[in-house]
Amino acid sequence: MTANQGSDTSRSEKVVAMIASPLEPDLAARIAAAFPDRVDLIYRPDLMPPARYAADHNGDPAWTPSPAQQAAWRELLGRSEILFDFPVRASGNPLAFSPRLRWLQATSAGVGPKVHQVGLHQSEAIVTTASGIHAQPLAEFVFAALLFHVKRLAHVQAEQQAHHWQRFSAGELRGQTMAIIGPGRIGQEIARIARCFGMTVWAMARRHDPGRVEALGVDRLFPRDDLKAMLAGADCLALCLPHTPETEGLIDRDHLAALKPGAVLVNVARGAVIDEAALIEALRAGQIGMAALDVFATEPLPADSPLWDLPNVWICPHSASTADSENGKLADLFIRNLGHYLAGELDLMSPVLDKQRLY
Repeated sequence: MTANQGSDTSRSEKVVAMIASPLEPDLAARIAAAFPDRVDLIYRPDLMPPARYAADHNGDPAWTPSPAQQAAWRELLGRSEILFDFPVRASGNPLAFSPRLRWLQATSAGVGPKVHQVGLHQSEAIVTTASGIHAQPLAEFVFAALLFHVKRLAHVQAEQQAHHWQRFSAGELRGQTMAIIGPGRIGQEIARIARCFGMTVWAMARRHDPGRVEALGVDRLFPRDDLKAMLAGADCLALCLPHTPETEGLIDRDHLAALKPGAVLVNVARGAVIDEAALIEALRAGQIGMAALDVFATEPLPADSPLWDLPNVWICPHSASTADSENGKLADLFIRNLGHYLAGELDLMSPVLDKQRLY
């Protein structure tokens, strides 16, 4: 493999790219076969912790590399111009390990805070995210929660376990109002499915432009100042906004109190966007009928958190976005961006992280 010294992607020598987190061998082979004459692909699964499940980008925390493995890993990172994911077991700024780095393809959408934390936001390295890759599984999680609640499936399961036959009635999603905070790729997929159920869809975005209503697939777009008014009419609230300094703690005690009593709240954003203590209070009081939570203020969720035992809470260990198909989609995204990178079409690479807005 030949390390890449310069910055002109049109040169003849090969670009060195490295798969820096666990990935299936067949997907690594797909990437290697995409541009074999232009790219030296480093793929050393023996130097990474084994994956515990499909699309595990961290690997088994119990795995410990030998000193020789650590040295080999650092040497390969030092040769790489392109990284597929943040390197496992290499905390800090990736440039400290990969000084030639010009592009990092992340495997998550919400990498803005991490990029800022490690100092990569101050570099000229391109960071492309996985924004949109997880839209379908996250939207499906939202509606799994809504249907579980409205169809009273906990009651159904309890009656089955008790061998008890008693007819009952349940609600329906048609006619309900779905409120979405953060109508990006995930939010737009939620809106699309909600409209298929016959729901009214409201949304609040960072940029309020009523002309975007049709493009976003919603019925009404609210400005930030009218957030409480939107919440007051919402039967269900989906949080799928990015975590930035602007959105941290956005949903506070007053906003939770503004929700229509008994509303369902689904958080597939980040735990930091909501006041968790206030959420617990609202759940205990029944102000929120049910919360389906994929993300939390502290992860893993501490064993003594009251959320574990509240009967109207679904807890998912930050896995609602993880699907068996994820890595295949990520490999396809990487190959598409790699083609643009090699052609010098940096403006066509997508989705590119805005290092100032952090999404």
